[in-house]
Amino acid sequence: MAEKVRSVLFLAYYFPPFGGGGVQRSLKFAKCLPDFGWVPTVVTRPLERPVAWTPPDDALGAELPAAVEVVRVAGPEPERRGGWWSRAERWLRVEEPFARWWVDAVVARGREAGSGADVVYASMSPFETGEAAARLAGELGRPWVADLRDPWALDEWLVFPSALHRRLELRRMRRTLASASAVVMNTPEAAAELVRQVPEVREKAVVTIPNGFDAADFGASPPERGAGPFRIVHAGQIYPRHDPLYARFARRALGGAVRGLDVTTRSHVTLVRAVAELHSRRPELRGAIEVHLVGSVSDEVRATLPPWVVVHGYVPHAEAVAQERAADLVFLPMHDLPGGTRSRIVPGKTYEYLVAGPPILAAVPDGDARDLLAAAGNAFLCRPNDVGAMARLIGERLDARARGERAPAVRPEVAERYERRRLTGELADLFDRVLGAPARESAALVAGAR
Repeated sequence: MAEKVRSVLFLAYYFPPFGGGGVQRSLKFAKCLPDFGWVPTVVTRPLERPVAWTPPDDALGAELPAAVEVVRVAGPEPERRGGWWSRAERWLRVEEPFARWWVDAVVARGREAGSGADVVYASMSPFETGEAAARLAGELGRPWVADLRDPWALDEWLVFPSALHRRLELRRMRRTLASASAVVMNTPEAAAELVRQVPEVREKAVVTIPNGFDAADFGASPPERGAGPFRIVHAGQIYPRHDPLYARFARRALGGAVRGLDVTTRSHVTLVRAVAELHSRRPELRGAIEVHLVGSVSDEVRATLPPWVVVHGYVPHAEAVAQERAADLVFLPMHDLPGGTRSRIVPGKTYEYLVAGPPILAAVPDGDARDLLAAAGNAFLCRPNDVGAMARLIGERLDARARGERAPAVRPEVAERYERRRLTGELADLFDRVLGAPARESAALVAGAR
């Protein structure tokens, strides 16, 4: 007898034909879940204007199998307000028009689309998606699974107006997750902190399913790198957050930011300084190095860049992968934290960098990202603000290329842990668990797909 195919109501704001880093996790899960006996019905945003961090990427939708149905909520989507309006809403914790629209629109659309669903799944952020999932699960009489792509109130990268605001957000997080049957975090550090700070989840299934890479996005081997300028590629969003001094002082005084957090290092800035320092140390290298920024860059940032920085802007995902593979070195910056303070996040591009081919220059704090890269075998590590170490490592890699040395490769046993099909199998197993159903031999299916 054929095994029954199960259905998951898949709630995801970030989804094709829009691009950006937040899309990849949901896209790849939806693409691969049918291989494990789970067919998603995706409820997502309208086909309207893209927001700044989700530019169009029409090619991504072609990856979805025909079995995956995509339904869109009713628009129009409210404008996200900025400036003083946004600051006032954050300080007063006033619900944004976007938040109420998104929850109500998802519930209205999901009520019909999910009538036959076995499980409700929420990809978060927006974190209001959890509220919509809880309401739908209650109406449909189905369990729901929360997948936190970022660790919400536990994210050390997030800056709140005050410590009180962070505590109130943690309370909202606890209230939302209380009705979930299972919670997915994407790093072990985040999962451990969730269990420590959110007692409501301790009797639930809390699992770690990291981000990853899709082997189909990468060819058998990277292209040969020629004798032109040494190419350093930074792919992804740039975060040049430069708040006024009074704002930074206020947040430190009020406890809204994690102590010792430095967000300026999570950008191209330290890399540009490192190359400039290397030019100063070794003038013969002027003209021998190019920095390529692949991702959205504001006009304000462009105006500050030296001539050896090439700005590509946002490009389709396939082109971004090609840029990574054609590099001599890929750059992974993160925010800085005091020594011994562990970060709970791993940037999504880390996993693609692992298998792109070039070695990784990783300017990262202590935490899961640093542990992963130290084990990978193809990364050169330094602290996020250590410009001197970056300059030295770039010079060493440039000299190694001049000697014809082969770049170090990722250890296969590390890379295979993060292949998207394998990770999707783990999600399918979790869906089976919350239904109380036997697992579908996902490990065997994944092994057969390698």
